[in-house]
Amino acid sequence: MGWWQINADTLAGSRFVISPFAEAFGSLRLLHTAEAAHPGERRWLDAHLPDYRRRLAGDPVTALLVRAGIGKEWTADFLAPTPRDGETFEQAVAQVRAACPAGARADLTVSLRGPVPALLERDDLPERAADLLTYVWTTAVEPYWDQRRRVLEADVVARTAQVSRGGWASALDTLRPGTRWLGENRLQVNAHEYPPREISGAELVFVPITTQRIGWVSWEGTDRYALVYPCAGALADPGGRPVPASLAALLGPARAGVLVRLGSPLSTSQLVAVTGQGLGSVGRHLRVLLDAGLVERRRAGRSVLYSRTAAGQVLVEAQNGSGTRRS
Repeated sequence: MGWWQINADTLAGSRFVISPFAEAFGSLRLLHTAEAAHPGERRWLDAHLPDYRRRLAGDPVTALLVRAGIGKEWTADFLAPTPRDGETFEQAVAQVRAACPAGARADLTVSLRGPVPALLERDDLPERAADLLTYVWTTAVEPYWDQRRRVLEADVVARTAQVSRGGWASALDTLRPGTRWLGENRLQVNAHEYPPREISGAELVFVPITTQRIGWVSWEGTDRYALVYPCAGALADPGGRPVPASLAALLGPARAGVLVRLGSPLSTSQLVAVTGQGLGSVGRHLRVLLDAGLVERRRAGRSVLYSRTAAGQVLVEAQNGSGTRRS
């Protein structure tokens, strides 16, 4: 397993950050694997995979670059620079474009675990990678960025609350498969057999992305480290669970949508993200549902989390059942 040695001060100073570039690179990897984790990802792939494949079919060099750079256990370093807090996509992709060509080819030998194919023995690989990432961002990520950013912000709220409730160990154990706190100042970052790294005193950031089967680690020298992880599954597919028509008729579609989403505890900001409703509307719906005894709230650190009561659960399950019988 790969693990990092990290002291208490470094962990206490770490933070969650949102990175447009990490979201774009995660989306590129999803296009590369074409393996959807839920219906929302399937719809996104259906919309964007055909054009992506056409683009690569017309550019065999870049197609080979993607296959070589995104390995099963390692991604070529120059393709995924370590995210920075507040960094725009344009600033991050400029780092890819400015990568040293010889260094890029050396990175590929690591991801390939062998020599670089003759077709990739050229100096324009960083530029090609930057152009492809820019294409993915502008056509397949940026149009959804407002919604995705809200989902990522909601995940950060949830993780921060988890740290407040149970400490860093509880939060790190649930980031992604292969990541867990081992004790004795050791953080397991993946299941691969890589040498441990001493990162005490370095800057450490945790970066959520919406793609669900994808995550990675990266570092810049010995000063900056990042662990990129899939955001909470309950948030990842805002349109994933339909609202039963009978429940919508009873409560109204918007209020029913809030109740359906509260099968697991969510904050107000998370509900805004997953329902697409405004903050004021979500607040009004929660007050009505609280008064009716269908939801309850509890404080977790600085956050307030809402969830369905037993009565709310019975109502949702009953309406789901009636909808099934009608079909």
